[in-house]
Amino acid sequence: MAPGDLVTLPGHVQIGDLLLGPRTGYGWQTLTGWEETPAYDSGTVNRSDAHGAYPGRLLAQPRTITLDGVVIRTDPGRMGAAVRALSAATTLRDDEQPLVIRLDDSPPLLSWVRCIRRVVPVGTGGYAIGVVTGAAAQFEATDPRRYGVAEQQATANLPRAEPGLDWHLAPGPEGVTYPLDFGAPGSTGSLRAVNEGDAPAHPTLLIRGPVSLPSITNINTGELVEYDLDLAADDELLVDTRDGTVTLNGTASRLYTATARSSPENLFTLPPGSASLLFRAAPGSIDPRASAEIRWRSAYW
Repeated sequence: MAPGDLVTLPGHVQIGDLLLGPRTGYGWQTLTGWEETPAYDSGTVNRSDAHGAYPGRLLAQPRTITLDGVVIRTDPGRMGAAVRALSAATTLRDDEQPLVIRLDDSPPLLSWVRCIRRVVPVGTGGYAIGVVTGAAAQFEATDPRRYGVAEQQATANLPRAEPGLDWHLAPGPEGVTYPLDFGAPGSTGSLRAVNEGDAPAHPTLLIRGPVSLPSITNINTGELVEYDLDLAADDELLVDTRDGTVTLNGTASRLYTATARSSPENLFTLPPGSASLLFRAAPGSIDPRASAEIRWRSAYW
């Protein structure tokens, strides 16, 4: 199941495969930490010889999200099953799972979280009549940004010129026939990515061979990633700019192939707005099968 597949109404909250909110057996009252700014680590340093300080970078800490006032309603005698379903969705785990929240008619937002605390009050009366109130769940997102649910992508091939008009073709009996055929359009090697949010997004880059010395440049920021290796026709190089990894065919690290002019992968971001990127390779590497793909989600604070 894709993140947010069950979210259709304002007030819906999907934790993994469990849906809470309208027309479900789980209601909720308050949500904290979702629209608040996360805590920050500040690199600001006080001036030693004057008032004030030297402004430093602000780096967001993990986001803590609390869903409070959860009410569970079931048929009498079925409360145990409903509590176990909530428990399974909020269990302790090593990996993060999607948390998708839609507050109104605006598109829902996605965060990757782990549950760090769950509270379900237990009383024989509530279990007997099928109503438990005062439950809560708290989550931690190591990436404090929230994302658009839909993953977007753009693809480009290496630049190549149009074949142009073949002037050696003999005209027909009535002269030149219009419209003229200039052949299939060429490729510019350009990609366009739009981050509709207000936070920088870390894209995933996928480069397919055959190609030598592939590179992708963000024209807007000047950041570039370039790798000194030859990719065969069946090879795929995956660059995860958030985790800072470069993987060949899903298994072998090729981070060490980054050239001297290549930026650190985690600095290759899509700032809010539109970004233009270029896919390039070594001179003479012009195979039309080579391609670059960028995948991203709009990011929000």
